[in-house]
Amino acid sequence: MHLEDLITIDRLRKHFPLEKGLLSRLLARKRGAVKAVDGVSFTIKKGEVLGLVGESGCGKTTTGRLILRLIEPTEGDVKYRGKSILPLSKKEMEAMRKKIQIVFQDPYASLSPRMSIGKAIEHPLAIHGEYTRAERKEICLEIMRKVGLTPETFLYKKYPHQLSGGQRQRVVIARALVTKPEFVVADEPIAMADVSVRALILELMAELKNEFDLTYLYITHDLATCKYICDRVAIMYLGKIVEMGTLGEVFKNPLHPYTATLLEAVPVPDPKYRRTHPIPKGEIPSPVNPPSGCRFHPRCHAAGSECSMEEPPLREINRNHLVACFRD
Repeated sequence: MHLEDLITIDRLRKHFPLEKGLLSRLLARKRGAVKAVDGVSFTIKKGEVLGLVGESGCGKTTTGRLILRLIEPTEGDVKYRGKSILPLSKKEMEAMRKKIQIVFQDPYASLSPRMSIGKAIEHPLAIHGEYTRAERKEICLEIMRKVGLTPETFLYKKYPHQLSGGQRQRVVIARALVTKPEFVVADEPIAMADVSVRALILELMAELKNEFDLTYLYITHDLATCKYICDRVAIMYLGKIVEMGTLGEVFKNPLHPYTATLLEAVPVPDPKYRRTHPIPKGEIPSPVNPPSGCRFHPRCHAAGSECSMEEPPLREINRNHLVACFRD
């Protein structure tokens, strides 16, 4: 069955200009920029879960925010159902946000301490103004039941500081789903939760995906959690996609040295297991002045002379398995 392309991003870039100091301004030095996202392209089909994986600072969260236009791109395009959302006015974008939502990484920071849980979940409905106050409350209580915030009439009046971390995470999931969106950016949705409830939240997200026919961009630094929810994964390093493919193909046959490193970092319960893949050398380079050629080459054990001179294109090696590496 052919699935419809729901989200398409094309050569997306976001460069954050650096503030120049007094001496630099006096000497008229060129203003630098943090190249957070630097030419990223991928498509997410309707009903699919794409995992965007990489270390902190690689540009994952920025990519998610660019897709929702929470920040504006420097270059590139974002399409929803084949139509670019970048030309949309502020009012048109507000209407669009009913269909595209986000679950922020830190639920405590993204919830107002002065707003009760019920009011926080209802707030998106109040913004769009389609329901009466009584109808908003009923919809709110229903979504609270679905995400496991029970007894819902008791928790409705509570405030964020009165809830556990797992409950707060369920609140931001409920708030994202209350407008019945089609697409949700889940930005490290289990990072702030206790280990004991992470599996429960992933299970909840999978159940809600099936019930609401959702499409996810699942952003994470932990490749191990992808196998519980993702259909495909895209590996990101220093603002670039270095490998992308189906979950099974990438896990069984990682083609990029960085992907192999991330897989080696996944904890294994066998105490006799010893890592065989070399650990990357040095530190992650600065996104202000990234290395020439392949951005991973200063840390790569398999780097050749061409890796420092030319940037490898993201090309298809096997069916639906793409990699940006000269080694393959």
